Amino acid sequence: MNIMNTWATREPGNGGTADRERLGAGAPGWTRASRLENAAFVTMLAFAASTQFSIAAAQILLTITAALCIVLIIRDRERIEVPRMFWPLAVYAVVTLIAAVFSIAPEVSLWDSKQLLLFVVVPLAYRLFRGRRSFTAVDVVITVGALHATYGVIQYGVLNYDNLGRRVQGLLGLYMTYSGVIMLVACTVVARLIFRKQDRTWPAAVLPALLVALALTMSRNAWVGACAGIGTLFLLRDFRLFGLLPVVAALFLAFAPSPLTDRLYSTFSLTDPSNRDRVAMMKSGVQIIKDHPITGVGPDAVRLVYPHYRDRDAAKQLNSHLHNVPLQIAAERGLPALLIWLWFVFVLMRDFLLRSRASTVRWLYTAGLAGVVAMLAAGMFEYNFGDSEFLMLFLLLVTLPYAADRIPASTAPAIEQQRAA
Repeated sequence: MNIMNTWATREPGNGGTADRERLGAGAPGWTRASRLENAAFVTMLAFAASTQFSIAAAQILLTITAALCIVLIIRDRERIEVPRMFWPLAVYAVVTLIAAVFSIAPEVSLWDSKQLLLFVVVPLAYRLFRGRRSFTAVDVVITVGALHATYGVIQYGVLNYDNLGRRVQGLLGLYMTYSGVIMLVACTVVARLIFRKQDRTWPAAVLPALLVALALTMSRNAWVGACAGIGTLFLLRDFRLFGLLPVVAALFLAFAPSPLTDRLYSTFSLTDPSNRDRVAMMKSGVQIIKDHPITGVGPDAVRLVYPHYRDRDAAKQLNSHLHNVPLQIAAERGLPALLIWLWFVFVLMRDFLLRSRASTVRWLYTAGLAGVVAMLAAGMFEYNFGDSEFLMLFLLLVTLPYAADRIPASTAPAIEQQRAA
Protein backbone atom coordinates (compact mmCIF):
# COMPACT_ATOMS: atom_id res chain seq x y z
CA MET A 1 0.00 0.00 0.00
CA ASN A 2 1.22 3.50 -0.80
CA ILE A 3 1.67 5.39 2.45
CA MET A 4 1.11 8.70 0.67
CA ASN A 5 -2.37 7.50 -0.21
CA THR A 6 -2.97 6.96 3.49
CA TRP A 7 -1.83 10.51 4.20
CA ALA A 8 -4.20 11.84 1.58
CA THR A 9 -7.32 9.99 2.68
CA ARG A 10 -10.01 10.79 5.10
CA GLU A 11 -13.00 8.79 6.26
CA PRO A 12 -16.34 10.35 5.37
CA GLY A 13 -18.76 11.12 8.12
CA ASN A 14 -16.07 12.00 10.65
CA GLY A 15 -15.38 15.55 9.54
CA GLY A 16 -17.30 18.77 10.09
CA THR A 17 -19.85 20.63 7.99
CA ALA A 18 -17.31 22.02 5.54
CA ASP A 19 -15.85 18.58 4.99
CA ARG A 20 -19.27 17.09 4.22
CA GLU A 21 -19.96 19.89 1.76
CA ARG A 22 -16.69 19.17 -0.08
CA LEU A 23 -17.59 15.46 -0.31
CA GLY A 24 -21.03 16.03 -1.75
CA ALA A 25 -23.91 13.58 -1.80
CA GLY A 26 -22.40 11.30 -4.43
CA ALA A 27 -18.79 11.36 -3.26
CA PRO A 28 -16.85 8.07 -3.10
CA GLY A 29 -15.95 6.43 0.24
CA TRP A 30 -12.44 7.91 0.27
CA THR A 31 -11.53 11.42 -0.81
CA ARG A 32 -8.51 13.75 -0.94
CA ALA A 33 -7.98 15.50 2.35
CA SER A 34 -6.90 19.11 2.64
CA ARG A 35 -3.26 20.06 2.82
CA LEU A 36 -3.85 21.18 6.39
CA GLU A 37 -5.22 17.77 7.29
CA ASN A 38 -2.20 16.08 5.70
CA ALA A 39 0.19 18.45 7.46
CA ALA A 40 -1.38 17.66 10.83
CA PHE A 41 -1.17 13.93 10.12
CA VAL A 42 2.47 14.09 9.07
CA THR A 43 3.53 16.16 12.09
CA MET A 44 1.70 13.72 14.36
CA LEU A 45 3.57 10.84 12.71
CA ALA A 46 6.82 12.71 13.27
CA PHE A 47 5.80 13.14 16.91
CA ALA A 48 5.18 9.38 17.18
CA ALA A 49 8.70 8.77 15.92
CA SER A 50 10.41 11.42 18.03
CA THR A 51 9.00 10.18 21.37
CA GLN A 52 11.67 7.49 21.26
CA PHE A 53 14.72 9.71 20.83
CA SER A 54 14.08 13.37 21.73
CA ILE A 55 11.68 14.89 24.24
CA ALA A 56 12.34 18.38 22.86
CA ALA A 57 11.51 17.39 19.29
CA ALA A 58 8.45 15.44 20.45
CA GLN A 59 7.03 18.36 22.40
CA ILE A 60 7.67 20.83 19.57
CA LEU A 61 5.95 18.54 17.07
CA LEU A 62 3.08 17.95 19.48
CA THR A 63 2.59 21.70 19.83
CA ILE A 64 2.58 22.18 16.05
CA THR A 65 0.10 19.32 15.62
CA ALA A 66 -2.19 20.76 18.28
CA ALA A 67 -2.15 24.16 16.56
CA LEU A 68 -3.00 22.62 13.19
CA CYS A 69 -5.83 20.60 14.72
CA ILE A 70 -7.29 23.68 16.38
CA VAL A 71 -7.40 25.37 12.98
CA LEU A 72 -9.03 22.27 11.44
CA ILE A 73 -11.64 22.09 14.18
CA ILE A 74 -12.53 25.78 13.84
CA ARG A 75 -12.53 25.68 10.04
CA ASP A 76 -14.64 22.55 9.71
CA ARG A 77 -16.79 23.28 12.77
CA GLU A 78 -15.97 19.88 14.18
CA ARG A 79 -17.10 18.59 17.51
CA ILE A 80 -14.15 17.53 19.65
CA GLU A 81 -14.37 13.81 20.31
CA VAL A 82 -12.30 11.72 22.71
CA PRO A 83 -12.27 8.03 23.70
CA ARG A 84 -14.00 7.18 26.96
CA MET A 85 -10.71 6.51 28.76
CA PHE A 86 -9.84 10.20 28.38
CA TRP A 87 -12.41 11.31 30.95
CA PRO A 88 -10.76 9.72 34.00
CA LEU A 89 -7.48 11.10 32.68
CA ALA A 90 -9.02 14.58 32.54
CA VAL A 91 -10.35 14.24 36.09
CA TYR A 92 -6.91 13.07 37.17
CA ALA A 93 -5.46 16.26 35.67
CA VAL A 94 -7.92 18.41 37.64
CA VAL A 95 -7.13 16.61 40.91
CA THR A 96 -3.42 17.03 40.18
CA LEU A 97 -3.85 20.79 39.82
CA ILE A 98 -5.74 20.90 43.11
CA ALA A 99 -2.89 18.99 44.75
CA ALA A 100 -0.43 21.47 43.24
CA VAL A 101 -2.33 24.43 44.69
CA PHE A 102 -2.30 22.87 48.19
CA SER A 103 1.27 21.63 47.85
CA ILE A 104 3.94 22.27 50.45
CA ALA A 105 5.76 24.05 47.59
CA PRO A 106 3.08 25.35 45.17
CA GLU A 107 5.55 26.98 42.79
CA VAL A 108 7.43 23.67 42.39
CA SER A 109 4.26 21.61 41.96
CA LEU A 110 2.53 23.98 39.55
CA TRP A 111 5.62 24.05 37.34
CA ASP A 112 5.81 20.24 37.39
CA SER A 113 2.11 20.06 36.47
CA LYS A 114 2.93 21.29 32.97
CA GLN A 115 3.41 17.61 32.18
CA LEU A 116 -0.39 17.36 32.16
CA LEU A 117 -0.28 19.08 28.76
CA LEU A 118 1.01 15.79 27.35
CA PHE A 119 -2.50 14.36 27.84
CA VAL A 120 -3.40 16.18 24.63
CA VAL A 121 -1.77 13.22 22.86
CA VAL A 122 -5.03 11.31 23.37
CA PRO A 123 -7.47 13.60 21.50
CA LEU A 124 -4.89 14.36 18.80
CA ALA A 125 -4.16 10.70 18.08
CA TYR A 126 -7.87 9.90 18.23
CA ARG A 127 -8.56 12.63 15.67
CA LEU A 128 -5.65 12.10 13.27
CA PHE A 129 -4.96 8.34 13.40
CA ARG A 130 -8.48 7.04 12.89
CA GLY A 131 -9.11 4.05 10.69
CA ARG A 132 -6.23 2.65 8.74
CA ARG A 133 -4.01 5.61 9.61
CA SER A 134 -3.44 3.94 12.98
CA PHE A 135 -1.58 1.14 11.17
CA THR A 136 0.82 3.67 9.67
CA ALA A 137 1.44 5.10 13.15
CA VAL A 138 2.27 1.62 14.46
CA ASP A 139 4.63 1.04 11.51
CA VAL A 140 6.47 4.24 12.40
CA VAL A 141 6.71 3.34 16.11
CA ILE A 142 8.02 -0.15 15.33
CA THR A 143 10.53 1.05 12.73
CA VAL A 144 11.97 3.76 14.97
CA GLY A 145 12.00 1.32 17.88
CA ALA A 146 13.97 -1.19 15.80
CA LEU A 147 16.53 1.44 14.82
CA HIS A 148 16.83 2.65 18.40
CA ALA A 149 17.24 -0.92 19.64
CA THR A 150 20.00 -1.53 17.11
CA TYR A 151 21.78 1.58 18.35
CA GLY A 152 21.47 0.27 21.90
CA VAL A 153 23.12 -3.00 20.92
CA ILE A 154 25.94 -1.01 19.32
CA GLN A 155 26.32 1.03 22.52
CA TYR A 156 26.79 -2.16 24.51
CA GLY A 157 29.06 -4.00 22.10
CA VAL A 158 31.17 -1.16 20.69
CA LEU A 159 30.88 1.89 22.94
CA ASN A 160 31.32 0.00 26.24
CA TYR A 161 27.93 0.77 27.79
CA ASP A 162 28.22 -2.59 29.51
CA ASN A 163 28.13 -2.10 33.29
CA LEU A 164 25.82 -0.73 35.99
CA GLY A 165 27.72 2.54 36.02
CA ARG A 166 27.34 3.02 32.27
CA ARG A 167 24.26 1.31 30.90
CA VAL A 168 22.69 1.23 27.46
CA GLN A 169 20.52 4.35 27.14
CA GLY A 170 20.04 4.90 23.41
CA LEU A 171 19.51 8.54 22.50
CA LEU A 172 17.38 9.31 25.53
CA GLY A 173 20.21 9.91 27.99
CA LEU A 174 18.73 7.67 30.70
CA TYR A 175 18.71 3.89 30.68
CA MET A 176 15.45 3.71 32.65
CA THR A 177 13.58 5.75 30.05
CA TYR A 178 15.17 3.87 27.17
CA SER A 179 14.27 0.47 28.62
CA GLY A 180 10.69 1.64 29.21
CA VAL A 181 10.04 2.72 25.62
CA ILE A 182 11.74 -0.39 24.22
CA MET A 183 9.50 -2.46 26.50
CA LEU A 184 6.37 -0.83 25.05
CA VAL A 185 7.53 -1.31 21.47
CA ALA A 186 8.41 -4.95 22.13
CA CYS A 187 4.91 -5.64 23.48
CA THR A 188 3.39 -3.99 20.40
CA VAL A 189 5.55 -6.06 18.06
CA VAL A 190 4.68 -9.35 19.76
CA ALA A 191 0.96 -8.50 19.65
CA ARG A 192 1.17 -7.77 15.96
CA LEU A 193 3.16 -10.93 15.35
CA ILE A 194 0.78 -13.37 17.03
CA PHE A 195 -2.61 -11.68 16.56
CA ARG A 196 -2.37 -10.38 13.00
CA LYS A 197 -2.27 -12.73 10.06
CA GLN A 198 -0.74 -10.26 7.61
CA ASP A 199 2.56 -8.40 7.56
CA ARG A 200 4.39 -10.62 10.02
CA THR A 201 7.80 -10.49 8.36
CA TRP A 202 8.83 -7.05 9.58
CA PRO A 203 7.84 -7.54 13.26
CA ALA A 204 9.47 -10.98 13.28
CA ALA A 205 12.67 -9.44 11.89
CA VAL A 206 12.90 -6.62 14.44
CA LEU A 207 11.78 -8.47 17.57
CA PRO A 208 15.21 -10.03 18.33
CA ALA A 209 16.89 -6.61 18.28
CA LEU A 210 14.25 -5.19 20.64
CA LEU A 211 14.56 -8.05 23.13
CA VAL A 212 18.36 -8.02 23.06
CA ALA A 213 18.47 -4.24 23.56
CA LEU A 214 16.00 -4.54 26.43
CA ALA A 215 18.13 -7.20 28.09
CA LEU A 216 21.30 -5.12 27.68
CA THR A 217 19.82 -2.17 29.61
CA MET A 218 20.07 -4.28 32.79
CA SER A 219 16.83 -2.57 33.83
CA ARG A 220 15.00 -5.13 35.93
CA ASN A 221 11.69 -3.24 36.09
CA ALA A 222 11.47 -3.26 32.28
CA TRP A 223 12.34 -6.96 32.22
CA VAL A 224 9.47 -7.63 34.61
CA GLY A 225 7.14 -5.42 32.59
CA ALA A 226 8.03 -7.05 29.28
CA CYS A 227 7.55 -10.54 30.72
CA ALA A 228 4.17 -9.54 32.14
CA GLY A 229 3.00 -7.86 28.93
CA ILE A 230 4.19 -10.58 26.56
CA GLY A 231 3.01 -13.28 28.95
CA THR A 232 -0.47 -11.72 28.85
CA LEU A 233 -0.42 -11.91 25.05
CA PHE A 234 0.55 -15.59 25.22
CA LEU A 235 -2.32 -16.29 27.60
CA LEU A 236 -4.79 -14.53 25.32
CA ARG A 237 -3.60 -16.33 22.23
CA ASP A 238 -2.91 -19.84 23.52
CA PHE A 239 -2.14 -20.86 27.08
CA ARG A 240 0.46 -23.29 25.78
CA LEU A 241 2.57 -20.39 24.48
CA PHE A 242 3.19 -19.44 28.11
CA GLY A 243 5.56 -22.39 28.21
CA LEU A 244 7.96 -20.42 26.01
CA LEU A 245 8.86 -18.07 28.87
CA PRO A 246 10.85 -20.66 30.88
CA VAL A 247 12.63 -21.65 27.67
CA VAL A 248 13.60 -18.04 26.98
CA ALA A 249 14.76 -17.65 30.59
CA ALA A 250 16.90 -20.79 30.32
CA LEU A 251 18.49 -19.55 27.08
CA PHE A 252 19.15 -16.19 28.71
CA LEU A 253 20.93 -17.81 31.64
CA ALA A 254 22.92 -20.06 29.34
CA PHE A 255 24.17 -17.51 26.83
CA ALA A 256 23.89 -14.02 28.37
CA PRO A 257 27.06 -12.25 29.57
CA SER A 258 27.72 -12.62 33.29
CA PRO A 259 26.83 -8.98 34.14
CA LEU A 260 23.31 -9.63 32.81
CA THR A 261 22.82 -12.93 34.63
CA ASP A 262 24.19 -11.40 37.82
CA ARG A 263 21.68 -8.59 37.42
CA LEU A 264 18.87 -11.11 37.02
CA TYR A 265 19.91 -13.04 40.14
CA SER A 266 20.05 -9.77 42.11
CA THR A 267 16.32 -9.33 41.53
CA PHE A 268 15.67 -11.98 44.16
CA SER A 269 18.35 -10.87 46.65
CA LEU A 270 17.29 -9.06 49.80
CA THR A 271 20.87 -7.90 50.32
CA ASP A 272 20.98 -6.01 47.00
CA PRO A 273 21.30 -2.28 47.85
CA SER A 274 18.71 -1.14 45.31
CA ASN A 275 16.22 -3.74 46.54
CA ARG A 276 16.70 -2.63 50.15
CA ASP A 277 16.34 1.00 49.08
CA ARG A 278 13.03 0.29 47.35
CA VAL A 279 11.65 -1.38 50.46
CA ALA A 280 12.77 1.63 52.49
CA MET A 281 11.13 3.98 49.98
CA MET A 282 7.86 2.08 50.34
CA LYS A 283 7.96 2.60 54.10
CA SER A 284 8.69 6.31 53.61
CA GLY A 285 5.88 6.61 51.07
CA VAL A 286 3.36 5.04 53.45
CA GLN A 287 4.31 7.55 56.13
CA ILE A 288 3.95 10.47 53.70
CA ILE A 289 0.48 9.25 52.70
CA LYS A 290 -0.57 8.91 56.35
CA ASP A 291 0.42 12.53 56.97
CA HIS A 292 -1.00 13.90 53.68
CA PRO A 293 -3.85 11.58 52.59
CA ILE A 294 -6.09 14.02 50.68
CA THR A 295 -3.89 16.11 48.40
CA GLY A 296 -0.46 14.65 49.08
CA VAL A 297 2.63 16.81 49.43
CA GLY A 298 2.25 18.07 45.85
CA PRO A 299 3.64 17.06 42.44
CA ASP A 300 7.45 16.84 42.46
CA ALA A 301 7.51 17.61 46.20
CA VAL A 302 8.33 14.12 47.47
CA ARG A 303 12.01 14.86 46.98
CA LEU A 304 11.64 17.89 49.24
CA VAL A 305 10.23 15.92 52.18
CA TYR A 306 12.09 12.65 51.61
CA PRO A 307 14.97 13.49 53.99
CA HIS A 308 12.43 13.94 56.79
CA TYR A 309 10.66 10.64 56.04
CA ARG A 310 13.75 8.67 55.05
CA ASP A 311 13.79 5.19 56.58
CA ARG A 312 16.88 4.28 58.55
CA ASP A 313 17.49 1.26 56.27
CA ALA A 314 17.49 3.38 53.10
CA ALA A 315 20.63 3.09 50.97
CA LYS A 316 20.41 6.61 49.52
CA GLN A 317 20.22 9.88 51.36
CA LEU A 318 17.88 11.39 48.77
CA ASN A 319 15.44 10.07 46.18
CA SER A 320 13.55 12.22 43.68
CA HIS A 321 10.65 9.76 43.61
CA LEU A 322 9.54 6.53 45.25
CA HIS A 323 10.08 4.14 42.29
CA ASN A 324 6.48 2.92 42.48
CA VAL A 325 3.65 4.45 40.44
CA PRO A 326 0.67 3.96 42.82
CA LEU A 327 2.74 4.94 45.86
CA GLN A 328 4.16 8.01 44.14
CA ILE A 329 0.74 9.21 42.95
CA ALA A 330 -0.78 8.81 46.41
CA ALA A 331 2.16 10.54 48.13
CA GLU A 332 2.28 13.40 45.63
CA ARG A 333 -1.40 13.93 44.84
CA GLY A 334 -3.37 12.11 47.54
CA LEU A 335 -5.48 8.97 47.74
CA PRO A 336 -8.34 10.47 45.63
CA ALA A 337 -5.88 10.96 42.75
CA LEU A 338 -4.74 7.36 43.08
CA LEU A 339 -8.34 6.12 42.89
CA ILE A 340 -8.95 8.22 39.78
CA TRP A 341 -5.77 6.88 38.17
CA LEU A 342 -6.93 3.34 38.94
CA TRP A 343 -10.24 4.24 37.30
CA PHE A 344 -8.29 5.24 34.17
CA VAL A 345 -6.42 1.92 34.18
CA PHE A 346 -9.64 -0.03 34.76
CA VAL A 347 -11.38 1.64 31.81
CA LEU A 348 -8.42 0.86 29.56
CA MET A 349 -8.23 -2.79 30.54
CA ARG A 350 -11.99 -3.31 30.39
CA ASP A 351 -12.26 -1.76 26.92
CA PHE A 352 -9.25 -3.65 25.59
CA LEU A 353 -10.44 -7.00 26.91
CA LEU A 354 -13.96 -6.56 25.55
CA ARG A 355 -12.97 -5.14 22.16
CA SER A 356 -10.17 -7.64 21.63
CA ARG A 357 -12.85 -10.30 21.22
CA ALA A 358 -14.97 -8.51 18.61
CA SER A 359 -12.98 -5.78 16.87
CA THR A 360 -11.58 -6.20 13.36
CA VAL A 361 -8.34 -4.71 14.71
CA ARG A 362 -8.01 -7.16 17.58
CA TRP A 363 -4.22 -7.07 17.47
CA LEU A 364 -4.21 -3.36 18.31
CA TYR A 365 -6.39 -3.92 21.36
CA THR A 366 -4.20 -6.78 22.55
CA ALA A 367 -1.14 -4.58 22.01
CA GLY A 368 -2.76 -1.87 24.12
CA LEU A 369 -3.62 -4.37 26.83
CA ALA A 370 -0.06 -5.71 26.88
CA GLY A 371 1.25 -2.15 27.16
CA VAL A 372 -0.99 -1.43 30.15
CA VAL A 373 0.03 -4.67 31.89
CA ALA A 374 3.71 -3.95 31.19
CA MET A 375 3.38 -0.40 32.52
CA LEU A 376 1.71 -1.65 35.70
CA ALA A 377 4.24 -4.42 36.32
CA ALA A 378 7.27 -2.22 35.64
CA GLY A 379 5.59 0.59 37.56
CA MET A 380 5.82 -1.39 40.78
CA PHE A 381 9.56 -0.70 40.69
CA GLU A 382 9.84 2.55 38.73
CA TYR A 383 7.74 5.72 38.40
CA ASN A 384 7.36 5.29 34.65
CA PHE A 385 4.01 7.12 34.44
CA GLY A 386 5.86 10.27 35.44
CA ASP A 387 8.51 9.90 32.72
CA SER A 388 7.51 12.24 29.88
CA GLU A 389 9.01 10.20 27.02
CA PHE A 390 7.44 7.00 28.33
CA LEU A 391 4.12 8.73 29.01
CA MET A 392 3.85 10.18 25.50
CA LEU A 393 4.49 6.84 23.82
CA PHE A 394 2.19 5.01 26.26
CA LEU A 395 -0.71 7.42 25.68
CA LEU A 396 -0.22 7.15 21.93
CA LEU A 397 -0.25 3.35 21.93
CA VAL A 398 -3.32 3.04 24.16
CA THR A 399 -5.23 5.57 22.02
CA LEU A 400 -4.53 3.86 18.67
CA PRO A 401 -7.02 0.99 19.20
CA TYR A 402 -9.84 3.47 19.83
CA ALA A 403 -8.79 5.51 16.80
CA ALA A 404 -8.56 2.46 14.55
CA ASP A 405 -12.17 1.57 15.31
CA ARG A 406 -13.43 5.00 14.25
CA ILE A 407 -14.75 3.64 10.97
CA PRO A 408 -18.10 2.13 9.95
CA ALA A 409 -18.21 -1.57 10.74
CA SER A 410 -19.12 -2.38 7.15
CA THR A 411 -15.92 -0.87 5.80
CA ALA A 412 -13.52 -2.25 8.38
CA PRO A 413 -12.80 -5.60 6.63
CA ALA A 414 -12.17 -3.86 3.32
CA ILE A 415 -9.77 -1.42 4.93
CA GLU A 416 -7.91 -4.25 6.64
CA GLN A 417 -7.56 -5.99 3.28
CA GLN A 418 -6.25 -2.79 1.65
CA ARG A 419 -3.68 -2.40 4.45
CA ALA A 420 -2.52 -5.99 4.02
CA ALA A 421 -2.16 -5.65 0.23
